Formats: sequence, C-alpha cells, structure tokens
Amino acid sequence: MKTPIVVIGVGEMGGVFARGFLSAGYPVYPVTRDISAGSVAEELPEPELVLVAVAEADFDPVMDHLPAPWRGRIALLQNELLPRDWESRDLKPTVISAWFEKKKGQDAKVLLPSPVYGPQADVLVKALDAVDIPAQEVHSAEDLLFELLRKNLYILTTNIAGLRVGGTVGELRDEHPGLMRDVARDVLSIQESLTGGTFVLDKLLEAMLEAFGGDPEHRCMGRSAPARLSRTLKQADEAGLPVPTLRAIRKELDEN
Repeated sequence: MKTPIVVIGVGEMGGVFARGFLSAGYPVYPVTRDISAGSVAEELPEPELVLVAVAEADFDPVMDHLPAPWRGRIALLQNELLPRDWESRDLKPTVISAWFEKKKGQDAKVLLPSPVYGPQADVLVKALDAVDIPAQEVHSAEDLLFELLRKNLYILTTNIAGLRVGGTVGELRDEHPGLMRDVARDVLSIQESLTGGTFVLDKLLEAMLEAFGGDPEHRCMGRSAPARLSRTLKQADEAGLPVPTLRAIRKELDEN
C-alpha cells in the first residue's frame, strides 16, 4: 500500500484532489475545521504529501500552525500565491497553479493544463490524470513564478474589471480591451512589488488571454471581487503605488 496523503480542507477543490489521490492508489486522511492537524500528525508524522487546500481566508492561519513533521511535505494550490507565501515560512513546497474550477453539483471545468513545480510534482500530476484533469510539471522556479503571475493576473484583472463592466471574460477581451489592459498594468505593478521582479506585461497578457480562450463564458466578477480589490489596494498602499485604474474603480463603487 502507498504511503497516505493528508488533505487539509476538503471543499470542492480539495475533494477533486482527494478523489485523484484515491484513484491513484493513495489512502487519504482529511483535516477539516473539526479535526486537529496536530492530532493527525501524531498518528501520521510522515505522510507522502500534505496538500493545503483551504479557502484563501484560512490560508495564513493554517500555514502558521503547520505541524512540524509535515513542513517538508507541503503542497499548495491557493489563488494569489507568490513565493513570499512560503519563503517567509522557510518552506520548499510543491506548488500547483490550478487551471480548473469545481462548483458544487458540477463536474470540474478545465481552462488549461495545470502547471506544477516542486519535489512531489509527479504525485499531483498523476492524481489529476487519474480523474482526467490535465496537469504538467514545470522544471524551474522561474517557470513557476511566471505561471503564478499569469493566474494572479487572470483572477485579479477579471474580478476587478468586472466590478465596472460585469459580463464574461470573452466580453472583457472583445469589448473592453483598454480597461482590461489598464487593470492588468496596475495589477502587475503590485505583483512586481511583491516579488521584487520586473515582468513584460504583453507576454503575461498573451498568456492570460490563452486562459480566456479556455472558457470565454466565464463570469468576470465572483463573490470575492470586492474583497480582492480591497486587498489589492492595501498592497498598493503599502508599496506606495499609484494604480490609478484600480483607485478609480474603488471610487466608483464607493460613490454608488
């Protein structure tokens, strides 16, 4: 029997991975809000992998209280991830930029193959392959960073632009290209401040538009869009960035 895998957070996304692990032959131990990670770690100190699949609001509390034996076995899949999220905690995790969505009562919808990087990338790739979701291993930290930036640009640009125009990502691309680019430029300036790097907007926009093509009918504005804008503006304030388009959208929301 293969070594068990722990999944922290068994919501829609965590559930997809849990089924994948099971289909690939791994026993799965769930950790939910009602189950102590510490107690599971006492019984299972050396799992094959510990996948952190919690909601974004729960990410920092979970990461700040990881049981010590698990720290070298972590995998992450959250939105808006950047290297600082694990480097600040002295971790070297396996990371996946998940390009599929799973809503209650619906099958997973794939936009792109999901890139994976890290010491146990093959485990995640095989698990997703077992449930017919494409994933592919990337082979450098630089490639991973580009993929994380692409996903962050996609999520933040569509959500924030959607606060002004609503609609789908296809409509944003075709009917509001200027707004899309202006929001993306502001978002990228913040991402650069958070990573200490400099990136080519056109290259990332091209990669983002590839994801738009995977599901042009995807709605721009999810429930978390206002919170994403607030969090992004807080990061801009901390970095002293002007981000004029984001601030104009914030002003419009406040006035309405």
